[in-house]
Amino acid sequence: MKKWIIVIAVVAVAAGGGGWWMWKKREKQERYRTAKIEQGDIVQTVRATGTVQPIRLVDVGTQVNGPVLKLYVDYNDPVKAGDLVAQIDPTVYEARLAQDQANALQTEAAVDQAVARLYQADKELAKRDMLSQADLDAAVANRDTLAAQLKVAHAQVEQSKASLRLSKANLGYTTIRSPVDGVVIARNVSEGQTVVASMTAQVIFRIATDLRQVQVEASIPEADIGKIRTDQTVTFTVDAYERPFKGKVSQVRMAAATVQNVVTYPVIINADNPDGKLFPGMTANIVCEVARGANVLRVPNGALRFKPAIEQNDKQETPARKWGGHGGGQKVWIQKPGPVPELAPVEVALGITDGSFTELLPGKLKTGDEVVVGTETGDKSGDNKT
Repeated sequence: MKKWIIVIAVVAVAAGGGGWWMWKKREKQERYRTAKIEQGDIVQTVRATGTVQPIRLVDVGTQVNGPVLKLYVDYNDPVKAGDLVAQIDPTVYEARLAQDQANALQTEAAVDQAVARLYQADKELAKRDMLSQADLDAAVANRDTLAAQLKVAHAQVEQSKASLRLSKANLGYTTIRSPVDGVVIARNVSEGQTVVASMTAQVIFRIATDLRQVQVEASIPEADIGKIRTDQTVTFTVDAYERPFKGKVSQVRMAAATVQNVVTYPVIINADNPDGKLFPGMTANIVCEVARGANVLRVPNGALRFKPAIEQNDKQETPARKWGGHGGGQKVWIQKPGPVPELAPVEVALGITDGSFTELLPGKLKTGDEVVVGTETGDKSGDNKT
């Protein structure tokens, strides 16, 4: 009798333990977080940063040396093409011009003198019948010498004219005018400061053309540059204002740059700036729309990242092993209904993504189907992979 009591007790304990184990297993397997597949819009974007710049930026410099006598414009002043913006002291260049003018007159006089001497030599030769052979030879040699001197005098006239033109040009360079219509955004010298132009002209002013149109130069990583096309719509913000600005891609340049082992390409974006709020040099945070799906079937990206845990139990086949969760193409996981719900994979074909949702191309899933995006159990294997 006691033996049967012991057997019954052992069976009851085993049944209770087995039931508890099955209950815990069921509880663990059922506690997955799910989300529904739904219809909605997806906008795929590329994000980057750039710098606001004028469409055209002109450096106005000086080609001559000397003190700055007068500056006629300053920061933010509007200018028109041809406006006087600065004056370099012309004293030295006026003196050089006067000297070259005198030299030009002197060379012209030398030509007149050479012409007169040559004329006299020709008259002497006209009397050849009255000259001895020795005198005739001397007269011919003198005439040829004077003819050569006349050519030298003509050359000196041309040289003096060139020097005169150079002096006039240098004097003209002391008066500096704006080459374009625009706004002064930088002034690099002050009145009284001596400017020195060596191999390149020293920049006095930097003038931006009409700022009602600006451009943003952005650096796009090579992984995203293939998605960028001209005329794509771009939205960007700057730290100075809360509202967004709009523009369009005007150019994708091939001039690659490598920064910290990342290859980037410059992309130029044109934008309207009618109210003048965008200043040159502002940092723009750019969002470029590269693809759009309207009212498409979409799945949360958490479902694409989720993978079931692999339990280290040789006697039990886990869902991941049973359904091939660690091989093949892209999958999402669903819960099969039943007393003890199981996970089952569903292969999916994907379209564009916005970082939160991804487009599902036509397949086995439809609107309203629930997919697993994570786990709520204490087992961290699923949570760490979602």
